[in-house]
Amino acid sequence: MGYLGRDVEVVSINETQSLVVSCDSCGAIGMKEFDVYKISWFITGKLTTRVALLEVLSTGGVPQMLTVAISNEPCPTGDELLKGVNDELESAGLESLPVAISTEKNMSTMQTGLGVSVIGLAEKNKLRIGTAQLGDAVYCLGFPKVGPELSNPEDPEIIKVKSVQTLLESSSIHDIIPIGSRGIRLEAEQLASSINTRFKFAPACTLDLDKSAGPSTCLIFSSSGALDQRLLSSLNLPLTIIGELY
Repeated sequence: MGYLGRDVEVVSINETQSLVVSCDSCGAIGMKEFDVYKISWFITGKLTTRVALLEVLSTGGVPQMLTVAISNEPCPTGDELLKGVNDELESAGLESLPVAISTEKNMSTMQTGLGVSVIGLAEKNKLRIGTAQLGDAVYCLGFPKVGPELSNPEDPEIIKVKSVQTLLESSSIHDIIPIGSRGIRLEAEQLASSINTRFKFAPACTLDLDKSAGPSTCLIFSSSGALDQRLLSSLNLPLTIIGELY
């Protein structure tokens, strides 16, 4: 269902903490006979894991464990997908995260199927959901890319887990929302609606606001005041102001 329109579920577990859970699925993207888009299983595993991690981290949640559901045989497909999963965890500084894994051992498959879930823990007073404020500027970090545009998970124009971790360091940055298949426009309008405001797009914005961002290649965030220049330089990614909340 989603929590306040976000691609996560948030469940209160005590007076001060909540579980934050996200998942991402990927089908027919890999190296199997009937995969629609042919790309290495390593990249499929890496980017699918990235999406699930981004969703939890952007709320202020701290990942506690990960599940990997592989709808294919353990070898070679499962092994290659897991190489991508583990590489993304290492890139995010989360290589020690517990991982539960399941593969298909009974049936032969002709298309790649993968699902990744992340379970995180968040302090309620640090949740970054619905924290945007009237008058906030809204920015897009990275560019929306999908399908054949994504042959390199280290593309300097797409966000990484480290991007969210850097944004979380700034108290002037409020909501952080990874963009997926629904595009920038819908997510920005839903952000505004979640705090009972409206969204006004910047006329000078040249981004395709309705384009799918595939495996969360960009994100939007709201911020009050001027952005810290040291933060911007450390992000080293395309940054576009897309509008404001009014």
